[in-house]
Amino acid sequence: MPIVVKAQPNDSTDHVIRKFKKKVLQSQLLTELKENEFHKKPSVKKKEKLSEFKRLKKRRKKMKWVRARQS
Repeated sequence: MPIVVKAQPNDSTDHVIRKFKKKVLQSQLLTELKENEFHKKPSVKKKEKLSEFKRLKKRRKKMKWVRARQS
C-alpha cells in the first residue's frame, strides 16, 4: 500500500517530510518490515505470542491492583 502525501502550496519541504514520517509511523510499515526481514519458525512465533500475552496479563493484573489501592 503506497503512502501518499500531498503538499499544499504553502507547505515547506520540511513540513511535507514530517507529514510523510508521521504517516509511515501510523501505518506501522517499518515495524512490519523489520518483523518480516528474517524468517521465524512457527514455534518461535508461538513463543513470542505467548510471552506477549503473559506480559499483558501481568500488566493488567498490576493495573487492577493499583486502581483498587487508589480507591
